[in-house]
Amino acid sequence: MELFQNFLQQTITLFAIMDPIGVSAIALSLLSPNITKSQIATIAKKSTTTILIAFFVVLITGDLILKLFGIHEDSLKVMGGIILLLMAITMVRGIGSEKRSKNENNKNDEELAIIPIGIPIAFGTGLFTTIIIFKNQLSTSVEIFSLIVSFCINALLFYLVLKNSIYIKKYLGVTGQNIITKLMGLIVGALSVQFIISGIVNLTKSYL
Repeated sequence: MELFQNFLQQTITLFAIMDPIGVSAIALSLLSPNITKSQIATIAKKSTTTILIAFFVVLITGDLILKLFGIHEDSLKVMGGIILLLMAITMVRGIGSEKRSKNENNKNDEELAIIPIGIPIAFGTGLFTTIIIFKNQLSTSVEIFSLIVSFCINALLFYLVLKNSIYIKKYLGVTGQNIITKLMGLIVGALSVQFIISGIVNLTKSYL
């Protein structure tokens, strides 16, 4: 039961941070207005492959990074929480997509699939730190497998949303997409506060 609850929490958290609806809106602002269905399907496939590779790299090397730089897990929690909080504020305020579109609109569509759509828009610092934090909270191979399944489910959702982003935009409209992004921002913000408080409390105990 506890394993399922953790799995559910991880899935919802990763979904909120990844925010595929918001990412699809940003992606459409970067891509050509005349992009075809087959082109956007190819971009969705490349972007999804990118975030999957990034996930497994972080999952495998996350502990090594912490040990290499001598970073305490709780310190990462506090810093990761601050990053997520800034991200949440950006999501709630609905800013950032315009800047990205202006900076990237001179590139070919398929060149944008890996950078910046895959990294850092879909797989950014918030997702990076969250995965490392989750990994350090796990103790068994079953729990690690659960995290992998959780991310793979989100990667599949990301692929489906990005692949069908043209239809989603027509159905939801800009206002609908913004509302969903703001709701995801609230969830990410609440999670960030938990990370910050938990990290500070544990650091205080270890240094006192």
